[in-house]
Amino acid sequence: MSIPSKPVTAFTLSLLAGVFILLGSVVVSMFALGFPVMMTGGTEGMQVGTGMTAGMMGGMMVPWMLGSVPVLAAFGIASGIMVILGAVMLYTRPAENYLWGAIILAFSVVSILGSMGGLMVGLVLGTIGGILALTWIDTGKLVQQTSIALPTGA
Repeated sequence: MSIPSKPVTAFTLSLLAGVFILLGSVVVSMFALGFPVMMTGGTEGMQVGTGMTAGMMGGMMVPWMLGSVPVLAAFGIASGIMVILGAVMLYTRPAENYLWGAIILAFSVVSILGSMGGLMVGLVLGTIGGILALTWIDTGKLVQQTSIALPTGA
């Protein structure tokens, strides 16, 4: 009886991609929404809650953009969580590699919207990890299939 093999490379790359996507969504939300140091420092006439983007744009921030930033930040966090979940499930259930590889690949590509693709590193790692998961072949099954003895008697 052979030990079932696992897609370790796809798991590792996908897990790192999920971490970068989460990190990217935190960075995007900090720059878009601002944090206390950015909101109070610099220009005193800056509107509270607009963060660094208002300072960069000279206070000409379009109000509807502020409403979409929390949605995009939540979307980035959800993408990162789904990539990490897909990576963990790929490792624990390698027989379902097509499902988890597709989830990793889809949420890695979609992470461009909410987290700049995990600072672009998460997008690249997630795409490679998802493709590796989709193309992974269980070598343990192949060894068992090829070790069947053929009858030699006439």
